[in-house]
Amino acid sequence: MKRTATFVAAGALAVAAFAAPQATAAPHQGGVHFGTLQFDGPGPDLPRTNAKLNAEYVDLHNNTRSAFKLNGYKVKTASGYVYTFGSFTLGAGKTVRLRNGQGNNTVNNVYRKKDNFWFNNDKGSVTLIAPNGSKKDSCAWKANGRGYTTCH
Repeated sequence: MKRTATFVAAGALAVAAFAAPQATAAPHQGGVHFGTLQFDGPGPDLPRTNAKLNAEYVDLHNNTRSAFKLNGYKVKTASGYVYTFGSFTLGAGKTVRLRNGQGNNTVNNVYRKKDNFWFNNDKGSVTLIAPNGSKKDSCAWKANGRGYTTCH
């Protein structure tokens, strides 16, 4: 009888573990958060071209009902690369894609205007930092065979 009780208890624990709720992302501060992050664009990195550089990007989404001024906000990688937004307003409910290479800024895409890759293909993180230095959001990744991750 003791053996049966042990198996029943172990089975109940296994069911409870599978039924536990999944972890959720931290609440978004300031209404702006990271979305999709393409850390390893399709195909080989070399030869380096502007198209391959621009295939690395991170989306920033405004989940509020008001426009959000990103002026002075920074996107910083764990390896120390930084992009600072100039005068830019992200519309309510809108997304802007921060691309790595060269291009002309629009309401949908802004460009880091660099000629080097800024995301590591194996692992890394990005942080959104307000002009006052406070951390507003972050996203980390590890190589996953797809080359991208969804931050939230």
